[in-house]
Amino acid sequence: MKVNAPGVNETMVNGGEKAGHEGAAFWVTGFVLLFVLPLLNVLPPEGSWLHISDFALNRFGKFLAFAILALGLDLIWGYTGILSLGQGVFFGLGAYCMGMHLMLSIGGESVYGSVLPDFMVWNQVKELPLFWKPFQSFPVALLAGVLVPTFCAAVFGFLAFRSRIKGVYFAIITQALAMMAWLVLNRNESNLGGTNGLTDFKQLLGFRLSDPGTQRALYVVTVLCLVGAYLLCRWIISSRAGRVLIAVRDSEQRLRFSGYAPSNYKVFVFGVSAALAGLAGMLYVPQVGIITPAQIGVLPSLEMVIWVAVGGRASLVGAIVGAVGVNLGRSILTNYFPELWPFMLGGLFVAVVLLFPDGVMGLSKQLSAAASAWASRHRATKVEGRKAA
Repeated sequence: MKVNAPGVNETMVNGGEKAGHEGAAFWVTGFVLLFVLPLLNVLPPEGSWLHISDFALNRFGKFLAFAILALGLDLIWGYTGILSLGQGVFFGLGAYCMGMHLMLSIGGESVYGSVLPDFMVWNQVKELPLFWKPFQSFPVALLAGVLVPTFCAAVFGFLAFRSRIKGVYFAIITQALAMMAWLVLNRNESNLGGTNGLTDFKQLLGFRLSDPGTQRALYVVTVLCLVGAYLLCRWIISSRAGRVLIAVRDSEQRLRFSGYAPSNYKVFVFGVSAALAGLAGMLYVPQVGIITPAQIGVLPSLEMVIWVAVGGRASLVGAIVGAVGVNLGRSILTNYFPELWPFMLGGLFVAVVLLFPDGVMGLSKQLSAAASAWASRHRATKVEGRKAA
């Protein structure tokens, strides 16, 4: 006999309608990102108002890499109700895996002409550390960028969820994880570049990273990965496992009484979100050209949560909109008000929590409901006025 997870029937109906709207919006946006923007970068002359510069396209590629991370965070927070404040760690693991390969690809082009990365020469390291050697291979770096974050999340999640750590306590220990990773990576003894991180990348698979064509190709790869990440998340949500994840969020106790083991599903979704974060980190590094501990600590992890909150929890398109929108706003506003950006970001988060808790994607519904309520009250007032007359 097939048993549905408790508390999910209404959510499934609403989720199905929402998925239909989200799907249409996603494919239209995906077409624009995958075909229209690269063509506008290549075809119109530089003086044309239709032309998209190499810098703008590269910047968009970075935002879309963040959107992949936001999808994973939305999966675990929006749909499963588990707030992770350590997604920056998994993003950093993926980024460092790719960064190590790019550093080893520099070879004789480095400042000191050594096969060792420059920071190792400064630190008087005589031989390439053992854990660096596998990253001379691109396929190994590619696999490690996804598998290392997934493995770390699976082990961490297994220990935490088996101990029934949840809610604010899980958020706190993931924040502690982010702080610990930041401290470890800042140390020169870790042989990962210390506070300066990994930078000065030259090439990827023989293609110069400074070439606009290479950056355009990386942008297209990022869009394709975003499409794949979206489809994966959508498939998970629409599957039986996805319905169980929603039930974990809505009524974990009832789910446990129904014979399910919520901890297994939590470990699964935590691992998937970490894999997506690692993929985002791998795509981020060659496009931006640097990865440092400052990009994976506590504050970046908190910012990632704000992306999803602004876009709208439990909405895949909302996660993408939030990640791109907040980072685009940051890129523009920090040019004019760099000191005020942290206050603006904090104010935005407070406004989201207090005024539109369902984010941008829920704002239209909220406004529609408010308009309907006002119209109902107006009609009721008119009827009472006629009766009184």
